[in-house]
Amino acid sequence: MNIAIDGPAGAGKSTIAKKTAKELGYIYVDTGAMYRGIALYLLENDIDISDAGYVEKKIEPVIIEIKYESDMQQIYLNGNNVTSKLREEAVGNMASKSSALPCVRAKLLDLQRQLAKDYDVVMDGRDIGTNILPDAEVKVYLTASSKVRARRRYDEIIAKGETADINVIEADIITRDKQDMERETAPLRQAEDAVYIDSSDMTIDEVVATIIRLTKK
Repeated sequence: MNIAIDGPAGAGKSTIAKKTAKELGYIYVDTGAMYRGIALYLLENDIDISDAGYVEKKIEPVIIEIKYESDMQQIYLNGNNVTSKLREEAVGNMASKSSALPCVRAKLLDLQRQLAKDYDVVMDGRDIGTNILPDAEVKVYLTASSKVRARRRYDEIIAKGETADINVIEADIITRDKQDMERETAPLRQAEDAVYIDSSDMTIDEVVATIIRLTKK
């Protein structure tokens, strides 16, 4: 069984996907974290992504691995656990841009599809139902208003003891939505057979229950 959850940044995809997978006993695959792993590598090595050919050459030896330790997904970049670095704003912004490159998507596509072939999975990202797992038994397009998504991200940052400007966060979210929806390669869009869920006024448990019900139809 494959469950594909797509949607814009800050919609709660990862939180929902993790909880759904846990409830069902499935493997959770965070494709966004995989793209952030590549983005982190590009940032740390100061690689100019305007030259796709150069990027393709530089990421060829990169190894991105998903491991589960104490029931928690960990992302390894060339043998190093980089999970704690993946939520940084700079990494997220770079991932939004670099994930539009065909060479980056091709790098991760085979790994993602193999996981879905080998296991019952819940996979979330931008183009799971439309591109990566077009034959997934359950497809969901999860979204929320930009204001709600900005508030969620703001609360997350403040909880870490850091400072943030909610208006700047919302502006970044709107910009990333535009980038994701207008990119040439695998743009963010709702699959024709996906169920649309707006989580703006829903609790996490309500969204999870809705998705689980879809698996029983």
